[in-house]
Amino acid sequence: MDFAELEAVEGLRWAWNAWPIPSSSSKPSDLVVPPSVIHIPLSPSVDHPPPLPYDPLLCPQCLSSLNPYARVDYRSSLWSCPFCLSRNPFPRSYSGIADHNLPAELFPTHSTVEYLLRSHGGGGAGAGGFRGAYVFVVDECVEEEGVGAVVEEVRRGVAGAIAEEVLVGLVTFSGDVRVHEIGGRDGDGCSRVFVLPGDRDLSKEKIQNLLGISQHHRHTFGNSPSIQKQGFLLPLSECEFNFTTAFEEITSISQTVPGHRHQRATGTAISTAVALLEACLPYPGGGGRIIVFTSGPATVGPGMIAETDLSKPIRTHRDLSNGTAPFYNRSCNFYKHIAQRLSEASLVLDLFACSLDQVGVAELRVPVETSGGLMVLAESFESDQFRKCLRNIFETTMNFDATIEVVTTKEVKICGALGPCISLQKKNESVSAKEIGQGGTYSWKLGAITGKTCLAFIFQVQQYKDEPNIQHSPVFFLQFKTQYRRTDSPGTRLRVTTVARRWAPLRSPEIAAGFDQEAAAAVMARLAIDRAERAHARDVIRWIDKRLIRFASRFGDYIPSDPSSFRLASGFSLFPQFMYHLRRSQFIDVFNTSPDETAFFRLMLNREPVVGSLIMIQPTLFQYSFDGPPIPVLLDVSSIEPDVILLFDSYFYVVIHYGSSISQWRKLGYDNDPNHENLRKLLEAPEIDAESLISERIPVPKLIKCDQHGSQARFLLAKLNPSVKQNSSGVAVNGTNVIFTDDVSLQTFVEHLQALAVQP
Repeated sequence: MDFAELEAVEGLRWAWNAWPIPSSSSKPSDLVVPPSVIHIPLSPSVDHPPPLPYDPLLCPQCLSSLNPYARVDYRSSLWSCPFCLSRNPFPRSYSGIADHNLPAELFPTHSTVEYLLRSHGGGGAGAGGFRGAYVFVVDECVEEEGVGAVVEEVRRGVAGAIAEEVLVGLVTFSGDVRVHEIGGRDGDGCSRVFVLPGDRDLSKEKIQNLLGISQHHRHTFGNSPSIQKQGFLLPLSECEFNFTTAFEEITSISQTVPGHRHQRATGTAISTAVALLEACLPYPGGGGRIIVFTSGPATVGPGMIAETDLSKPIRTHRDLSNGTAPFYNRSCNFYKHIAQRLSEASLVLDLFACSLDQVGVAELRVPVETSGGLMVLAESFESDQFRKCLRNIFETTMNFDATIEVVTTKEVKICGALGPCISLQKKNESVSAKEIGQGGTYSWKLGAITGKTCLAFIFQVQQYKDEPNIQHSPVFFLQFKTQYRRTDSPGTRLRVTTVARRWAPLRSPEIAAGFDQEAAAAVMARLAIDRAERAHARDVIRWIDKRLIRFASRFGDYIPSDPSSFRLASGFSLFPQFMYHLRRSQFIDVFNTSPDETAFFRLMLNREPVVGSLIMIQPTLFQYSFDGPPIPVLLDVSSIEPDVILLFDSYFYVVIHYGSSISQWRKLGYDNDPNHENLRKLLEAPEIDAESLISERIPVPKLIKCDQHGSQARFLLAKLNPSVKQNSSGVAVNGTNVIFTDDVSLQTFVEHLQALAVQP
């Protein structure tokens, strides 16, 4: 079964493509990896007909949309819902339906269709020339060169990438928060600055009152906007000069009291920007973005993570686990409230944290993640990572105000979703009492959604008493309904994906044949980091190990108490390897990483599709040599050789590793000699491939070039399987590296797994 081809058709990856028949003899834990689906709602690879200019036909009982699996009675003009089996009449608009005249949503090949909803009118993003809004929140404590880089990139966006209809606003902050009025409301053309205290937790009503704006002017969809007279958020065409001038006049407060950090009111600045958009957007759900540029920790007001006194360090993972981080819980609660406000107003929060120090990403993760925003960690605002990511925001058409609903057959219950979403707490009979991630609902909200946004849905199969007179359908159905708006077109769209899978006996070959190792590894990774938010890393590793032992015992072939007899079928053989690398990854093992870095890594894993997730869990390694084209090699220390070049991709950074001989030849300049043309081509090949990897990925990974035995080689060595260690019985030959670590090798790990799996 080619799971990648199925994903191209449906936009879905299933951990199990056949689920066990609902019965009392099968327990939910029998599969070890729970029944789950990884869904890319707006997958660009899915082929679907042009958007249908009418509303979907809904089943009155379960609210599922008409789909190819519905049974149609043409004579009686009735259709039978495959989810609840109710029979429903067609409306008059379907009066001409026949087996030779089907609407698009009934075509067998159209498992995915998209509608242009009439019932939601023409309001929202894209309506009446409204193309969304940007509020830039700039840290004035950034060094002068950093401020210059931010100004340059924003000016570049204003000059071409940002449409003239887009609303723009500017908020700057240090110890106080400054809201810039970029258009005089009295017609005098003068720009003013409103200063708010940064050390106070101001409500949105108080902020709006201080700025002289209100939220009462907003209207319903389909009505013309009566724009509130204010000068904080204006179309770029009306304020380009004042906006650009205000940006260029931002001055860096680079000096500070010796022994103290800068005063930064990051939390108050973000809250002010949210309040500004809540009041000034002409439509609810209009598609506003808050883009934050900061270079240090918040030290003042709500959301602070450290004191200004440098003698008191910023919280570490040990502080968080021991409960000795005095500001962490309070700041997290503040930002969770911000996340709820962002969700209710359909706003997006982006964070550009360019600093060598922590800035509070661990606390800010929830509003950025649940709103669908972009998070970038870089060393400075002058880096290519910052420039390319900000340009991507300006140049990409975004989809806002998205909601996702899931409809299931009665035997399937929804446990929750893992990814960039927030639960809307809507319950029905399909919602399970067991909650995982964002659970307790069949509907979720996303602030922004792209063609790569990915959610993992966890399900539970309902258990029934085994009664001979009860007949279960051989198939079950799931329907995913994604409603969203685009900034480049009016109205609301609804994309509906309906899929079917078969029930099968728990121990049947069909269950095993439908196991997708890659999707299962991605689901287990999301479950692990969800658990890691509440438990210690050692406990999470123990949880992974117990699950893996049960998995091997359940699906392996072996003679009890005989480890040498243990075998895993090819459809299961890679899963233990994925789990080995997951338990060693930066998502679980937080040693030598800051809370900010861990939060960033987990946020990215939680939204990435299967292929990207696997690269994060088990990076790829390619070998370049004189013997032929590049080939994939084992992620093992034995792959390092003196006369080869390795290209290592861990998603967050790309490493070009030169063997000792290659490095020496390059330093001697042999590649510049026409007689060594092959060496020049060998050196160029990995650089071209690395640039290709970097160019297609957002956030942009860091490119590292290193030599064998060099200090930068640690980025590669830390991820390799330590088959040759300082205490290994084998001897390193041919210049092979030795990894100094206490971690067990993959071979030792598998041997222990086999010994534990075969125990009776």
